[in-house]
Amino acid sequence: MLKFITHRSIWLNILVGLLLALGIFSIILLSLQWLTHHNQSKTVPSVLGKDFKEARSILEKAGFDVEVQDSIYTDSSKPMIVLKQVPESDEVVKINRTVYLTINRSVPPMVEMPNLVGFSFRNAEMVLKNMNIRIGDTIYKPDFAKNSVLEQLYNGENISPGTRLRMGSKISLVLGDGVGNQQFAVPVIVGMTFGDAKNMLEQSGIGIGVIMGNVTDTMGAYIYKQNPERFDEDKKILHIRSGQLMDVWLQKDKPVKDSLEIPLQ
Repeated sequence: MLKFITHRSIWLNILVGLLLALGIFSIILLSLQWLTHHNQSKTVPSVLGKDFKEARSILEKAGFDVEVQDSIYTDSSKPMIVLKQVPESDEVVKINRTVYLTINRSVPPMVEMPNLVGFSFRNAEMVLKNMNIRIGDTIYKPDFAKNSVLEQLYNGENISPGTRLRMGSKISLVLGDGVGNQQFAVPVIVGMTFGDAKNMLEQSGIGIGVIMGNVTDTMGAYIYKQNPERFDEDKKILHIRSGQLMDVWLQKDKPVKDSLEIPLQ
């Protein structure tokens, strides 16, 4: 072989080498075109809003591979619906390209209920929206903190912060409607149990403010002092509006009531 090469002209050997290199290059180039499907492309069909099974069938029939890239939850779409696709519809790509899909979860994920008490309605609305929790009914009750969240309810019952519930659940909010226009005499709650006084005040739209006293059973404890009182220093009746608060002082034993104090009529 060596003798065959050395007995030939150097220019002939160079020419043979060039032809050999050109042949190898052509083979590689043709192989790349076959492997990469050069000049073989298709338009990606739109599968947005379609069920995942149907979307996969459409894409595979069109010559694409399918892979679920992510799953999120939105209560405005049906479960397992395609929410996003990459590449997007009508894009022209090479055949055998993988189309990545984002689908809507079939089961809503769990989240922890935040503490919205004291928030303004607008802030509470933003918090719930970011957590994918819907707002149900808004209920107003007399309270000086207008449009402030007083209670948070789930299925009609108070829900504690940290309670786990599913995204898309409805939370009702009890809001303060501000100090009302109705004015009436300050009720006498001295001598009543805290539980009875609280129920009576709530019927008139009056809330409980500061609670003082070292007692273990708050609801069964007795009120021995209230603020505001029914009378001023000149024994004139004081007035209060719905939405305002009364402070109370509690003790275990029932106090003796002043004969001047009469209950709210």
